Amino acid sequence: MRNSLLQELAARAEAGKPLRVGVIGAGKFATMFFSQARRLNGLHLAGVVDLSRDKASQALRRAGWPDEQFGAGDLGEAMKAGSTRLSEDAEALLSAEGVDVVVEATGDPVAGIRHASMAIEQGKHLVMVNVEADVVAGPLLAQRARRAGVVYSLAYGDQPALICELVDWARCSGFQVVCAGKGTKYLPQYHASTPDTVWEHYGFSQAKVAGGELNPRMFNSFLDGTKSAIEMAAVANATGLQPQAEGLNFPPCGQDRLAETCRPRSSGGGLSRSGTVEVVSSLERDGRPLPGDLRWGVYVTFEAPNDYVKECFREYGLQTDGSGSYAALYRPVHLVGMELSVSVLKAGLAGEATGSPVAFAGDVVATAKRDLSAGELLDGEGGYTVYGNLQPSAAAIRSQGLPIGLAHNVTLLNDVPAGAPIGWSDVRYDPADPAVLIRGEMERTFNPAD
Repeated sequence: MRNSLLQELAARAEAGKPLRVGVIGAGKFATMFFSQARRLNGLHLAGVVDLSRDKASQALRRAGWPDEQFGAGDLGEAMKAGSTRLSEDAEALLSAEGVDVVVEATGDPVAGIRHASMAIEQGKHLVMVNVEADVVAGPLLAQRARRAGVVYSLAYGDQPALICELVDWARCSGFQVVCAGKGTKYLPQYHASTPDTVWEHYGFSQAKVAGGELNPRMFNSFLDGTKSAIEMAAVANATGLQPQAEGLNFPPCGQDRLAETCRPRSSGGGLSRSGTVEVVSSLERDGRPLPGDLRWGVYVTFEAPNDYVKECFREYGLQTDGSGSYAALYRPVHLVGMELSVSVLKAGLAGEATGSPVAFAGDVVATAKRDLSAGELLDGEGGYTVYGNLQPSAAAIRSQGLPIGLAHNVTLLNDVPAGAPIGWSDVRYDPADPAVLIRGEMERTFNPAD
């Protein structure tokens, strides 16, 4: 019988063979991981790569690392000394002998695909914080990882992996999953939000913004619906749940209404189908905050197969709809990078993923935020020109929709009205670009029309 992950880690520490981890991207998610990683005896943060070494240094200091524990230098020497080496060279980290697990946390879909491909080729387990890259090519990357005998995992602490955990719990308990998803702050007008308007929607003070740690494009991606679409596509691809034809509806819903709202319309709920994904809003459509909102949480709804199970739902205090047939389970918060070590330990010690793509069920198509004119340059996720809209992958492929992850620094060839999807034929792109090529291979390999 296998020991617990902490027992395995302790045994490796005692044997002088720590689990060695490399991180690419030193943003907020990684910084939260750094704050907890140094507390786990037997886990060695061998290297951190970022385009700015100074940024990586600042991230480690902010997370409580003393200066003597990290610095520039040879990665091999760092692994011998138990210290952490900082670098701008991702390829050196990915090819280094002795690194067991790579965490890709850049948030850049093109760079993420490149780093993931190399990690798999080098026989390293991969924890993909970069859900943007996962949605562009994750099913193919995960297939390659399985064939190479390594783990490709979504990042625990981020909402998609936590949702996958709830779905797995429900299915392993014998329940039919009706819906799974998360909460967010949403109003329809947020789809047009830009980095210039994002702070007024969040209500952040000038002093808070002036601190310099807040990335307006990242926050805008959460607000304009793109991040929700990306994360729900990742959940669909990892669980086989099928997006609704209309994508996400963002119904206003508090924790006490999950079972009522996230059930099929045929049963009085808001879903066009069962076995799907949905994001619930923490705001009423008039902007009023909902009591007991799920803005930071995740949930799953499931159905009782018979009257006996309905009675058990009632006896054990499950939150149900009025009929007692539909029940909900939720987690009110997620701790982002502070929980990432769960994925790292499962991948490196147990060879298990905390969620991994198994199908190409959902896609995210670039959609015009405003009337766009031929000749304009699209600026991708969280920017001024487009937001991401969740679609069933079969519909996205039939319409030749442009993935949001590849809608950055490409020029429009045609006018596109506000709210309309953008297709490959609407932009000038490089067909030889490695990210475009791997996306094409994924579409052929996981043809959703088959």
